[in-house]
Amino acid sequence: MAHDHSDHNHAGHSHSHAPVITNLNKAFIIGIVLNLAYVIIQIVIGLKINSLSLLSDAGHNFLDVAGLALAMIAFKLSKSKSTEKYTYGYKKSSILISLLNAVILLISIGAIGYEAIFRFQNPQPLPGIIIAIIAAIGIVINGVSAFMFFRDRESDINVKAAFLHLASDALVSLGLVFGGIIIYYTHLYWIDPLLSLIICGVIIVSTWGLLKNSLRLSLDGVPDNVDIQEVKNKVLKMEGVKNFHHLHIWAISTTQNAMTGHLVIANDFSMPQIIMLKQQIKHELEHLNIHHSTLEIETEICVELDCGEKEEHKH
Repeated sequence: MAHDHSDHNHAGHSHSHAPVITNLNKAFIIGIVLNLAYVIIQIVIGLKINSLSLLSDAGHNFLDVAGLALAMIAFKLSKSKSTEKYTYGYKKSSILISLLNAVILLISIGAIGYEAIFRFQNPQPLPGIIIAIIAAIGIVINGVSAFMFFRDRESDINVKAAFLHLASDALVSLGLVFGGIIIYYTHLYWIDPLLSLIICGVIIVSTWGLLKNSLRLSLDGVPDNVDIQEVKNKVLKMEGVKNFHHLHIWAISTTQNAMTGHLVIANDFSMPQIIMLKQQIKHELEHLNIHHSTLEIETEICVELDCGEKEEHKH
């Protein structure tokens, strides 16, 4: 049994993410430090000049810092070993964290939006040039941080979330620079709460996909990077496979997927042939982003006699 498990694990890591993770650890730490420093600057200046757009952006940036920290924890947990109680380790925590990340961001939008509507009725005089300068610093910090995650953004939902957050922050900062300049020249102070609402819109757009994805993975839905039809077709094309059913595909973590299914094999297949076929199928499935697969074997005779029928009722 122990041997079987290590084998199983080996299959899971054939497309190893290890080198990516080491670089990302550094990227996470740098991103957290830079963004935390920027949040402190934004809060201090925002309170001093009473700018809602700076304070709302600070709140958003602070949530990004929390998100980066959570994503880093998720990365560490996704490499956890299995135990007797948690046979997949704590890999699933990476999905729950990405869901939590999305929910936190959406809650922050509510708070920012509420305050912005209030400010529309009572616009405050603001020094636009200071807003523009602080926002320009944000473009650099968020741009540099986002760039660190750019290369690996498709490897993991949490890395993608970090990249999306930071890239949207850089865009928001760009908007604030323009806003600050407009306020400086026109003294139209309602632009400040307007920018806050635009920031909310940007966050909703970038977070909605993340929320949908992480919710689907939390509910054991088929992951985005797996095409269930392609999996069926690939297996059914293999010599000796007569049918393929009871198929379940779900995510163990944000980087690893699992599958169970019943294979109906031709009656004239010997045991060694069946073992070979199973290994072949598992290998093919790895190319389709399925890292852990469990296949139950049935023969055509068995299907005619309804051997699997009892098991079906149990489910």
